[in-house]
Amino acid sequence: MANTDRFHASIEAWESGELGRDEKHVKVADASDEFALDDAMEMQMISIRLQKKLIEDLKVIAKHNGIGYQPLIRQLLTRFVISEFKKMMNDAIAEARLKSNQLQSDPKSTRSKEQKAKKVA
Repeated sequence: MANTDRFHASIEAWESGELGRDEKHVKVADASDEFALDDAMEMQMISIRLQKKLIEDLKVIAKHNGIGYQPLIRQLLTRFVISEFKKMMNDAIAEARLKSNQLQSDPKSTRSKEQKAKKVA
């Protein structure tokens, strides 16, 4: 149990900043380390222009959630992409169902299918 308590205490110390924020442990990463980190995390730097007010608002929201505004923007974009993919899939399913229902309710298409089936037999 003591190890578990110590583990949870260290997590809290990292989260609160008690651990990991001492300047003696800070150094600037060289370009190859930055590239390796970006590659490992499958990240790509981009440049985007946003309205100043939007950035200020994002920073307020991010601070409220205890994260930086750039990670917040990544979360927002990820949520949007997932939502749009779901919408696209639902639209495709609805369209397929509509076509299927139209084919089933169209007497001409039913007759021609029956006629083709008789010709084959």
